[in-house]
Amino acid sequence: MKKTEAKTKGRFLRGLDLLTYALTAFLALGCEGILAFVIEQNLYHCTIKDFTPAQSIIHWVITYIIWGLFAFYILRSTKKKGYGLFPENTKKIRPWQWVCIAVGVSVCLISTWIDWNGSKVLTEFEKKGPLLFVFQYIYYFVEVFLVMLIIVCGQKACEVWFGRENIPYGGIIAALTWGLGHWWSKGSLFAGLFTAFCGLMLGSMYLLANRKSKLTYLLLCIIFIL
Repeated sequence: MKKTEAKTKGRFLRGLDLLTYALTAFLALGCEGILAFVIEQNLYHCTIKDFTPAQSIIHWVITYIIWGLFAFYILRSTKKKGYGLFPENTKKIRPWQWVCIAVGVSVCLISTWIDWNGSKVLTEFEKKGPLLFVFQYIYYFVEVFLVMLIIVCGQKACEVWFGRENIPYGGIIAALTWGLGHWWSKGSLFAGLFTAFCGLMLGSMYLLANRKSKLTYLLLCIIFIL
């Protein structure tokens, strides 16, 4: 009886530890809000929408640094504990999985096209110009990696607790954190729900890609950035 209780307690604590890393990645994303809406807004006396090009670039660079430090901590700490967030995976992806991936990516790209009334990439390039465009898209690439950490750590945490590896737990965690977090940061319920949907879709892509880290990151970038 005591062994069973100890094993259950150990499983609970292991899952909680992994979930903490997912929430840490979300906290990293939330730090941008503190930077933009508290520190910089008081410093520049304007909202982020009214930043000058120089202020926008400084904001993004500081954000890169903050996010990079959080990501480094998560990767280093989980490696020391032997969690293995991104293990080698040679398992082949089946045709039906590729079909589901293609459908999921297509749905997200079409939704983005409708939301932006055209190409998101071209619209942002025309609006911001080459210099700001490059800095913003570096920002997107780093953000996607943090979202991937939320998904991976959240998925592993829930699998430790509940088993069943075919449920996109990580996507649910991403939807409830990063997704709905956009409700507050964008001030729009629609933006929050849309991003929550994307978070759930991104979590599903992780499972459909057989947890292959490079492929998952590529798919996440396509869905989120394009």
